[in-house]
Amino acid sequence: MATLLLTAVGTAIGGPIGGAIGAFVGQQADRAILGSGSREGPRLKELAVTTSSYGQPIPRNFGRLRVAGTVIWATDLAESSSSQGGKGQPKTTTYSYSANFAVALSSTPIAGVGRIWADGNLLRGASGDLKVEGTMRLYDGAGDAAIDPLIAADKGPSAPAFRDTAYVVFEGLQLADFGNRIPALTFEVFAENDDEVSLSQLVPDSVEMAGDLVLSNTRGFADEGGRLGSTLSALSRVYPLTCATTASGLRLSSAVAMPQAPITLPEQLSPADSSDGADRHKRRAGAVGQEPMALRYYDEERDYQPGVQRAIGSRPNGREAVIDLPATMTAAGAKTLANANAHRSRWYHETITWRIGELDPAIELGGIVKLPDASGLWRVTSWEWYDRGIELRLERLAPGGAITSNGDAGAALGAADLVPTPTSLLAFEAPADSSANPAVPLLFAAASSVGSAWKGASLYVVQGETLVPIGSAGPQRAITGRLTSPLAPSNALAIDQAAVLELEIVPENLGFADTDVIGLSAGTNRLLVGGEVLQFLKAAPVGGQKWKLTGLLRGRAGTEDSAAFNHPAGTPVALLDDRLTVLDTGTFGAIAATRIAAIGRGDSEAVFADLANSGLSRRPLVPIHPAIRKHPDRSWEFCWIRRARGQWQWDTQGEIPLVEETEEYLVGYGPTSSPFAAFSVAEQRLVLSESERNALVADHGPAALWVRQVGTYSSSNALQLAQLT
Repeated sequence: MATLLLTAVGTAIGGPIGGAIGAFVGQQADRAILGSGSREGPRLKELAVTTSSYGQPIPRNFGRLRVAGTVIWATDLAESSSSQGGKGQPKTTTYSYSANFAVALSSTPIAGVGRIWADGNLLRGASGDLKVEGTMRLYDGAGDAAIDPLIAADKGPSAPAFRDTAYVVFEGLQLADFGNRIPALTFEVFAENDDEVSLSQLVPDSVEMAGDLVLSNTRGFADEGGRLGSTLSALSRVYPLTCATTASGLRLSSAVAMPQAPITLPEQLSPADSSDGADRHKRRAGAVGQEPMALRYYDEERDYQPGVQRAIGSRPNGREAVIDLPATMTAAGAKTLANANAHRSRWYHETITWRIGELDPAIELGGIVKLPDASGLWRVTSWEWYDRGIELRLERLAPGGAITSNGDAGAALGAADLVPTPTSLLAFEAPADSSANPAVPLLFAAASSVGSAWKGASLYVVQGETLVPIGSAGPQRAITGRLTSPLAPSNALAIDQAAVLELEIVPENLGFADTDVIGLSAGTNRLLVGGEVLQFLKAAPVGGQKWKLTGLLRGRAGTEDSAAFNHPAGTPVALLDDRLTVLDTGTFGAIAATRIAAIGRGDSEAVFADLANSGLSRRPLVPIHPAIRKHPDRSWEFCWIRRARGQWQWDTQGEIPLVEETEEYLVGYGPTSSPFAAFSVAEQRLVLSESERNALVADHGPAALWVRQVGTYSSSNALQLAQLT
């Protein structure tokens, strides 16, 4: 009833705004007379998602908040495809989709946007980095904002600028992580003053404010429109307000702000001085059961999830009264307000009627006064003129001393905000295995990064000054690094328990695992050091990203020739496992001058790597087991055993597959680069008579006799058969 009456009165005095304020005052009166329900005021939302409905209100946001926003412009999804494989490998075509769209965030200007969540996961970190491919532009809601160029290209001359509305535009946002659809987005929004909210920001300029009423402990507030009286009523339950009419109009003030020198009321009139025999009346506070004892809010410490803080003290019988306040707070701030609210509630309804002969002009409605014969402070809530005297209705203010306690926000399972780190890249050719096509070079890209926020990189081959796409490296970081100390040569005949390999790897929180001899035989713990493949039994971290590997089995996969040389400090290292990216050579030629480039989310420019070990996968292996058979006619038969690319397990001791198109060997005498004499044979032996051997020595002097296997694409390194003297 009071709400209806005072709404009409307020409208008569102050127009529509006065009606809203009158409704607010009437709601206060109704609450004092009839009590309140379990919840009041604007409701908190359980993290609403982005919508695009017509007529959806765009809220006024103050301070810092997490808002869903409204999609105000979008284009159709854009499809792109990429193919990998081919030339002896399965060819796979993958499709990806991207979107261009704009989202309105606030109908008031904002200072910036922080984190962005997409389907509950971070799309944009606190440092401004997008976690997926795409770009974002922010328009802060200024009245002179320019038209976004992407919207202008789509809409032409009719493109709107959305002035006086803060919004963001996403261009080419990749949707693969969101099921190829625009995800449900929420935004962390910062207003121009993001550390406090004042009441003057919420009410129109036509309402006079008694000071700048800062909403203490409130870090943000969302006003989605609706009745101003309802919003003020909800705020008044947490921040008690008083509305008074003045000569200039309506004025809002704090109902609990203490003046420096409260006015002391004169003694009240005696019954004899009052024509109606009025006397002093005092009524104690009523039951606490209808007073608010809990506060729901947006918890900044829990990524703006709704939280509840309850006041300390005994609970009332029945349902607990709860206030919903769409405000951002910390747990400690909300707990402070809940305790203060409960403390004030214990003093509500302790009132006094006090009749005096005349009213001091300094005393106004909502003012704080003292009584000459009573302790404490009292607020003037109403007055009434009689033929003799003025009767004031006073309400006792809660004394100081509210219980303080630390609030607990509870456990927060927020998405980790990790900043993408730059890409590290190695590119190399590795020895082929039995499943590889012997006609296709086996090239790998070992892409990695220090931090786990790295989610892969696009790969390119350098052709002149152009980067030609050749696929992408997946989100798994390859284990790569460099030797920190030299690795001595080895004969690669057995496990060397005394040998130590020291290295520093690129990725953090990754490393190596131990294995045993059975694991080695199964091919685990294979490490490429320069051009040598080795295996290790034990791995131990030695601090930071440095490791020490022991129990080395050197010269694996036919790389004994590389194991025979020293590997200096700084030699690149890569673990040969499924984290490597196989490069499709169908779109480019694998030559020694090949360069690979990578661009990831953390790279300001492309990262380049020269192809190492060019030709290694298609080069025949060095023949093994040299032998000399001396025949009765004094001729010598030089023999050897060939090996085959990818055939590392010789279980049956039977015939090894040839792999090459033809079987051919080159036997040379003298330097391997330019032999004095050469013999081409098609079998694993060469017979030289005594006269032929003597002629070689006589013509060229003592030298080594060696053999290479001639393969389809290159020749093996040389195996020494004998030293002729």
